[in-house]
Amino acid sequence: MKTFRGLLPVLVLAAVAVAGCGQQASPPVATATASASVPVTTVPPDGTVTPPAPTPTSTSMTTSPAKSWTTFTTADGQLAFDHPAGWSVRDPAGELPEGGGAFAEVTNEAGKPLATLRTNMATGSTCTEKYPFTEFESQQLPALAQAGTVPRFVFETRGNSSAPGPANTPAAAYGITVSAAPTGDLACPIFQFFTWPPTAAMFGAFYNPDNNATPGAENLPYLEQARKYMDTTEYQDIRRMITSLRPAG
Repeated sequence: MKTFRGLLPVLVLAAVAVAGCGQQASPPVATATASASVPVTTVPPDGTVTPPAPTPTSTSMTTSPAKSWTTFTTADGQLAFDHPAGWSVRDPAGELPEGGGAFAEVTNEAGKPLATLRTNMATGSTCTEKYPFTEFESQQLPALAQAGTVPRFVFETRGNSSAPGPANTPAAAYGITVSAAPTGDLACPIFQFFTWPPTAAMFGAFYNPDNNATPGAENLPYLEQARKYMDTTEYQDIRRMITSLRPAG
């Protein structure tokens, strides 16, 4: 099965970095917070205290094991995110558009690219065909809200073995989007961009087995490898990094 080999985290018909004013989008999406009760310790007549068992809390996403993390701020001073101290960030990672912006590439200890952050981009897409899809997970990012629109982190796929995605290539990608979650059985091609002044931005990547090491999945079909990648510490670190993106300062 043919697999995607590019780094850019989106499938679009037009994504050209230029200066200009971006259109602000739709109403906010409500978020929910979890709460936990406070355990109470009781003292029986004999004076022996038995601490209560801890009350578990529910979260939508797990976190990776504790390790050393550091904060990176883009060269233009506009955005910041956290990443494992052993990873590297190159900024700028290429030519910046007229009017400036950010263009940073994150690589792991082995030098494999894991995500790209770009701002000041003009974007556009036309949905002429839809494909089978899966959303592995989704998380709202209120720190990046613009004009009432709350972006979300998503890991999603298009296509399958019987109904390939765009260009006959099943695709899986993780990143930030303002697109609403698809409904029904089919979805437009992956379009992972979010509103960020003066136009739009992206932070993520396509799942690429050459870069995203997935032990034990080498002989599995591409989309099954992508699903198994979610269980790796590297993916959990990527998710924590991308969802930490915020205005600097």
